[in-house]
Amino acid sequence: MSLLDRIASLEEELAKAEARTADEAERFRVAMLGRNGAVTELFEAFKQVAGDEKRALGQRMNQLKQKAQARWEELKAGVNGKEEMTASVIDSSSPALIEPTGSLHPITLIRQRIIDVFARIGFTVSQGPEVEDDHHNFTALNFPPDHPARDMQDTFFVEGPGGFALRTHTSSVQVRVMEGQKPPIRTISPGRVYRNEAISARAHCMFHQVEALYVDEGVSFAELKGTLDYFAKSLFGPEVSIRLRPSYFPFTEPSAEVDMSCTICGGPGCNVCKHSGWVEIMGCGMVDPAVLANCGIDPEVYSGFALGMGVERIAQLIYRVPDLRLYWENDVRFLDQFTSAHLRS
Repeated sequence: MSLLDRIASLEEELAKAEARTADEAERFRVAMLGRNGAVTELFEAFKQVAGDEKRALGQRMNQLKQKAQARWEELKAGVNGKEEMTASVIDSSSPALIEPTGSLHPITLIRQRIIDVFARIGFTVSQGPEVEDDHHNFTALNFPPDHPARDMQDTFFVEGPGGFALRTHTSSVQVRVMEGQKPPIRTISPGRVYRNEAISARAHCMFHQVEALYVDEGVSFAELKGTLDYFAKSLFGPEVSIRLRPSYFPFTEPSAEVDMSCTICGGPGCNVCKHSGWVEIMGCGMVDPAVLANCGIDPEVYSGFALGMGVERIAQLIYRVPDLRLYWENDVRFLDQFTSAHLRS
């Protein structure tokens, strides 16, 4: 490449040069005007040019050096101006901006706490389909053909052959577990369930359940009561107590409703416990021998207990949420109360 071509090439580089920081401006100066810079090397090469050519090239060489010097001054001034502007705008003593943090939904938080409580005593987690057939949702669980739960007022049926419906409880998962696994069985089945109910402050057409199942040789009602007491104290505190009231469920016999001493009033009575000192938290019972037989488990050898609760109900008692509909409205003002920082405080 001739000396004229090298001069033209360096002039193009000077025109394109940029610097965002003082360090970049200094690197430009060293690369162009330093002891081993491109312009300096060009002047060394100029010394070897014959005398009659030096006069023609000398003026171009001096112009190149002047352009390089001027470009460096421009870059340096531009960088200094940016730094001064930044320093005048930013107050280094002001606190940093804290970005808003998200959180798990309150239902998810409570569901995981329930799972953790049962995991500590050996229960595994089982899942199943939300669209179920009649056998797993009703028949295997000892629902007679004329049971009210089969009526349209309670169940969302799916159009088409096969008698499919949106599951009304996660007990259908327990049926699938018993059909595919031999005892001992110790599992919980959390998930969404659906019932054709009017939406109100105390009810919703879709909600969440966690049901537990324990099947083995010699399982007794005393073990069920011990598990219930352990669960209530683990989730609500060691000061709470439970009581069982006789009830009826097609898939358990005997069956009971579980009440817990009110954690809000401590016993004297309040609006939450309807001035009784007790709040209902779940249903339970010993697995009906017919259900075991329907699932291929010999009821002469094995027995078991089952219990089930609504996650929204448990969340209401822990967080004291007055209206179930708040869980579904996605109001950031409501959900912000459940961020980790807020709960820690």
